[in-house]
Amino acid sequence: MAVFGQAVGLQTHIWQNNTRSVILLAGFPVLLVGILFAVQVLMMGFGILPNSGGSLGQDLALAASMLGWTVPFAAIAAAIWFVIAYFGNQMMIDAMTGARAVERRVEPELYNLLENLAISRGMKTPTLRIIESPALNAYASGLHEGNYSVTVTRGLMQTLNRDELECVLAHELTHVINKDVRTMVIASIFAGIISVIAELIFRGLFYMRSGRDRDNKNAMPLILIGLAVGAIGFGLAAVIRMTLSRTREYVADAGAVELTKNPDAMISALRKVSGQSKLEAPDELRGMFLDNTANKSEFSGLFATHPPIEKRIEALIKFAGGRDEGPWGAVSSVPVTPPRASTSVPTT
Repeated sequence: MAVFGQAVGLQTHIWQNNTRSVILLAGFPVLLVGILFAVQVLMMGFGILPNSGGSLGQDLALAASMLGWTVPFAAIAAAIWFVIAYFGNQMMIDAMTGARAVERRVEPELYNLLENLAISRGMKTPTLRIIESPALNAYASGLHEGNYSVTVTRGLMQTLNRDELECVLAHELTHVINKDVRTMVIASIFAGIISVIAELIFRGLFYMRSGRDRDNKNAMPLILIGLAVGAIGFGLAAVIRMTLSRTREYVADAGAVELTKNPDAMISALRKVSGQSKLEAPDELRGMFLDNTANKSEFSGLFATHPPIEKRIEALIKFAGGRDEGPWGAVSSVPVTPPRASTSVPTT
């Protein structure tokens, strides 16, 4: 569908997404400093760190002054973790999802579909990986050319027909082309750092309690402030990680239509995936999936990593002229007449 290739639609949307991603990722160091401050205030409240002996404001000022030496140490530790994760991210992802690389001779039809799509865009074919799971899901990973991978589950391969599989592969390849996958991997690395800090804090609270300084009149306010600041920081980190991928799914669906010229197959693939995509993986990775069932809740509007599949199908009907035959297995008695194709991409 050529309408998706016009600057007014897809390319403008990609630029907006990438700009927002850079801004959001830049916020992670700020969050890290805020969480460090919360840790120091908590430790002061529990008597692990010395207090000022004065007012609550003086204690908070002392905790802030400590950032002068804690932030550099935290930055060094984060940098070391980032380097390890940068070079070993695929190995980590494979270990967490159970994915394994396969060659053409093992899965020739699937490999050929991916290779043909890559050739059509003049790029090197990503490594093909498979997860032996009955779930219907897929994701792309990698940080640079020669390092990209596209992973699908066995359930997806067994359930989708050739055209639908091609659309899913094209969807994931669009994430690679648009550099979405690089942004998501980096975001997952930063989110992992914050998650580790969170776990250390809450595990340490049990031990901190025994060392609480009962002579410090500001102990309880400091503890409450530290917990509040920490909770806000962790909450913002979760929101940042989740919002990175939400609109990107619309763009990747559009890119799949651009590559395959088959909006109907993309719609039917999403119909089959709906409700069947649950794949065990850490929260940091679920934002990379084709669909994430873990975000189906009453608060999904805030914390969802993906737009609802119904919304994605509506967008494909409206902007790509696709046809929806209804939920998988259901027989639609009324044919769906798609409206005239548009040149824009939906926003959230």
